[in-house]
Amino acid sequence: MTPFAAPIDEILLSLQFVANAEVCEDWDGDLARELAEHFASFAEGEIAATNGDGDQIGAQFIDGHVQMPPSFKPVFAAYCEQGWPGLTVPDTYGGQGLGAIYLAIVSEIFSGANQSLQMVTGLVPGAVRTLLQYGSDAQRDHWLPKLASGEALSTMCLTEPGAGSDLSRIRSKAVPNGDSWLISGEKIFISGGDQDLSNEIFHLVLARTSDDGIKGLSLFACGSHRANGSRNAVNVARIEEKMGLHGSPTCQMVFEDAEATLVGEPGQGLMAMFTMMNHARIDVSLQGVAHATRAHDIARKYTAERVQGRGADGAATTLDQHPDVQRMLLESKALAMGSRFMTHCTLVALETGCDAALTDYLTALIKVFSTEAGMKAAELGTQMLGGYGYLREYMVEQHYRDVRIAAIYEGANGIHAFSNATRGLKMGGDQAFADYVLTLGGKPMANRVEDYRQAAERVRVAPASSAHDFMQLSAWLFALACFEKYSRSAPSPDSALLEHVRKRVPARIRYHLELI
Repeated sequence: MTPFAAPIDEILLSLQFVANAEVCEDWDGDLARELAEHFASFAEGEIAATNGDGDQIGAQFIDGHVQMPPSFKPVFAAYCEQGWPGLTVPDTYGGQGLGAIYLAIVSEIFSGANQSLQMVTGLVPGAVRTLLQYGSDAQRDHWLPKLASGEALSTMCLTEPGAGSDLSRIRSKAVPNGDSWLISGEKIFISGGDQDLSNEIFHLVLARTSDDGIKGLSLFACGSHRANGSRNAVNVARIEEKMGLHGSPTCQMVFEDAEATLVGEPGQGLMAMFTMMNHARIDVSLQGVAHATRAHDIARKYTAERVQGRGADGAATTLDQHPDVQRMLLESKALAMGSRFMTHCTLVALETGCDAALTDYLTALIKVFSTEAGMKAAELGTQMLGGYGYLREYMVEQHYRDVRIAAIYEGANGIHAFSNATRGLKMGGDQAFADYVLTLGGKPMANRVEDYRQAAERVRVAPASSAHDFMQLSAWLFALACFEKYSRSAPSPDSALLEHVRKRVPARIRYHLELI
């Protein structure tokens, strides 16, 4: 097995030299490195050691409750003791009050070490942001200190058996009950819907308060326990048997007049929930980055040591000296670095308050590109290891299984493609994106951006049939612009990598242009 090594230098290079994180008000390069090194030490020394248990033992459903793999508990306790749950919680509520850029550093390292455990803890920052923006003083005072300390973890309860991507079909209902509400209904695919790591669980639940379609949906704060300490009427019917992420319990939940309080105003539930969903989509992008990086690292180290075949001089050689393996190594590295560049650029755009049409457009792009990059890099890693890649021993096959869901949850990739080809164009996202890419990538992007603008006009005529290719065109254009920025700004850029990108990415851009 190849030990997990956090890609600290690669993360900081991306933030500083490609994404220009220094334009963010709270950016401190020294603090970012210190934070990354502290969390990397924890992830490499303790978190990564639990990844095998998460996959092979998994979460268990026993007597109506979820039991996490035993090795998760002491690591979660250490995670809380070190103050990591409160990273983005304001200090007035017991947290560290750091911004999304710092969270992204921790999130990528955590996902690379053990995504199953990261999944159970990773919805807390989105819940914090939702409460800060829409919650009442009482809700913030009650929940934020618990989320900061790790006493409570969070969930996002949207999906129902008949309502996946179409949230207008949600049937769970909430009815007034004095100063509170009672929720009844069933939710499925709820990550961390039950677990035995935290004392409490903070459920953000989307439920219907009227029959007026999307406008009838409201958001609720629903604790696993009532104010008097008794269990709330929130039960888990089962956990799903999945392809991957075995250590992350995916729960089918039943609310039976569960006590809850309204978050924000009635009928504004979807608006409030999108605060959490947008955070989750950034997090999913970072999961793709993490898996691509880890798969490349495993393959790089294995192929450098594995003696196989002979070189041009007839002497025995390692796998990484064979041209086809070199191609795959460069491709997986390009996918890992490109998806990280793109995600960090999007984060900086969000944190600096760029135009909403642009940030919505970029968020969809990175969700699609990064998750597909994670899958492709894991597939390439499996191929480069040959028969050993198919075995559990080197864990690259687990990364493929774990990352596969990323293209499905938080909005299937095809839905994001359709959204950019319809709503994105209607809101002017394509124009803002074209200008952004030109600024980012410089003169080498000028002709490609003009081709892109013309393609966008053709997509307006037939968005549904062009959505996939338009998304791929946009994503590869974004990636190429990032690499052009990397070539200009980074100290000692990888010339072999840049040659690979400049040779292959334009061909992909041309291919999708021709199909639009």
